[in-house]
Amino acid sequence: MLALNNMIRIDGAKGEGGGQMLRTSLSLSLLTGQPFQMQNIRAGRERPGLLRQHLAAVLAAAEIGDAEVAGAQLGSQALSFVPKTVKSGDFRFVIGTAGSGTLVFQTVLPALMLAPGPSTLTIEGGTHNQSAPPFDFLDRTFLPFIRRMGPEVKLSLDRYGFYPAGGGRFRAEITPSRKLSSLIVGERGPIVQKRVTAVVANLSGGIAKREVETVAQMFSGEMERRLIDTKQSPGPGNVVMVEIESEAATEMFTAFGQLGVSAEHVAREAAREARAYLVSSAVAGEHLTDQLLLPFALAGEGSFTAQSLSSHAQTNMESIQLFLPVRFETVEASTHWVVKVSAR
Repeated sequence: MLALNNMIRIDGAKGEGGGQMLRTSLSLSLLTGQPFQMQNIRAGRERPGLLRQHLAAVLAAAEIGDAEVAGAQLGSQALSFVPKTVKSGDFRFVIGTAGSGTLVFQTVLPALMLAPGPSTLTIEGGTHNQSAPPFDFLDRTFLPFIRRMGPEVKLSLDRYGFYPAGGGRFRAEITPSRKLSSLIVGERGPIVQKRVTAVVANLSGGIAKREVETVAQMFSGEMERRLIDTKQSPGPGNVVMVEIESEAATEMFTAFGQLGVSAEHVAREAAREARAYLVSSAVAGEHLTDQLLLPFALAGEGSFTAQSLSSHAQTNMESIQLFLPVRFETVEASTHWVVKVSAR
């Protein structure tokens, strides 16, 4: 029987009503030891409640924090989570579908990067999913910020997992830090390199070639180009990744191949996002902004520049402030926003 006293109570229908509220709550419940109860989980989505990847995140967090959980079933729209002590060690989490393994990883990473000892993770599921950070984004865009804050996190990809087959697998080695160092990240500075990578799995390599050439043309040919034709995937898949490397960070913009959508259209989608980012002078694009909020809040202070502030990011700020004594201040500049975190 779960004790419901002193629980943080969260309405999952507030804000943009997606799974980020649940993942942030799980991460911070583990770190702070504060139990929570959430109603109306993913109320803003076409299929509300816990899907396989959300349930996998709940179960992963419960294992790491030895938590008592009620409502951990597929389709559940209510959950109670009471953590005990976070443990480090060797963990393996299997989603069982093409659900995003990278989102499960991001759910448990904050606790493990501040845990008593090192950990290893093996996660099986989707590695390159629509509406989730692809493996490459974590490796080259998100984790460099984490390493600058103290913890050492290394990733390795065993095989790709695309929707709908899934079946991907990646590993993480996490050497924790006693606390996170705060960062002040201003405008991104000069661009060092632009790169486009197109991956095809169990599809014609000509798709990737057309995508790379389309992106290069949109950037007047000034790009490093990479083609990856992999058989290390249980099913077919295609992703285009455009990287913009500056003195301050490497940002990545992705688009996924779909049936009935031309390679050129997919490539243009990723390229347009990258070009919009270059109009600003910010370090973080829309998705990286959302994902930096939690580690910056855990550090207790800091600031970074953001291309834009989505409703997703606003909801994430509100979720974080339920668990941590921090405040967020957002200031609009001429070509970007400044996101500031401080104690309250």
